[in-house]
Amino acid sequence: MTIKTDTNEIKEANAHSVLNSQLVDMAFITMFTGMTDKWIYKQVQLGLLPKPIKLGRSSRWLKSEVEEWVNSRIIASRGSDKKRF
Repeated sequence: MTIKTDTNEIKEANAHSVLNSQLVDMAFITMFTGMTDKWIYKQVQLGLLPKPIKLGRSSRWLKSEVEEWVNSRIIASRGSDKKRF
């Protein structure tokens, strides 16, 4: 059985999810993570943090992507440690 998807439907779904996502700036990310803007841009340069969305001269990130990135860092830092407190 083959499921056929329309690329326009996929584009519309992606556009809809982006429109429902909040855009955040560097001030939010530095406050949220406690890290400096220089460190954040280094993570972007290394491909460890999603690239920002350029809006004119401003850079913004999807809040959901930043949250996913922070959650992945939490999981990676804790490794396979299954201790419960």
